[in-house]
Amino acid sequence: MPRISAASNAEQRADTQRRILTAFGELLFSHGLPGLTMTDVARHAGVGRTAVYNYYADIEELLISYALDETEKFLAELRDSLGQLDNPVDRLALYVRAQVVDLSRRHLPPGPAMGAVLSPSSFAKLANHVGELSIMLQGILRDGMEQGYLPAADVNQQAQLILGTLSSSAARGSDEPAELEARVARTVRFIQLGAGARFDDDGCPVRLAPLPAVAG
Repeated sequence: MPRISAASNAEQRADTQRRILTAFGELLFSHGLPGLTMTDVARHAGVGRTAVYNYYADIEELLISYALDETEKFLAELRDSLGQLDNPVDRLALYVRAQVVDLSRRHLPPGPAMGAVLSPSSFAKLANHVGELSIMLQGILRDGMEQGYLPAADVNQQAQLILGTLSSSAARGSDEPAELEARVARTVRFIQLGAGARFDDDGCPVRLAPLPAVAG
């Protein structure tokens, strides 16, 4: 009988864990978190309930693992997309769009709202990832102010207001494509204008005032 190598065993474990996380995410989308059980996840993933407990002690631990995995992928994709844009107002639009679509798709409590469904110790595990999203937004706002596309304001306070708006927008309305697109477009323009951005007749961002000449 051929021996099972450590590499193939590790691959099998990774595949099983991925199936569990995928099943959990699909159930979150279709049924939401309340009432979701480890048995539901095991059945949907096509594995035994014991297999799920081999990876996660309870639903909260599974939720944390799923949230960290999804957030890490989201951050990587968002950084790459933002890096392809120069104008900070356009980058703000991309950030808002990505957040609303992602929050609507995942059906997870966004940002600090996760604290309402997690224990303090579990929520602390998400702090760095959640913080990175806020820092990313603050960087976009700061660039907009420094480049003259946004009026000077308290960056941290403005970021918190925007994040709150994103959470509210994601929680309202259906995920039907046309309705979601209309909601995203409204949210993008509402936040851009609320941050102080202005546009020309063609809809392109304009500087609020000429930048001072740089000596030398």
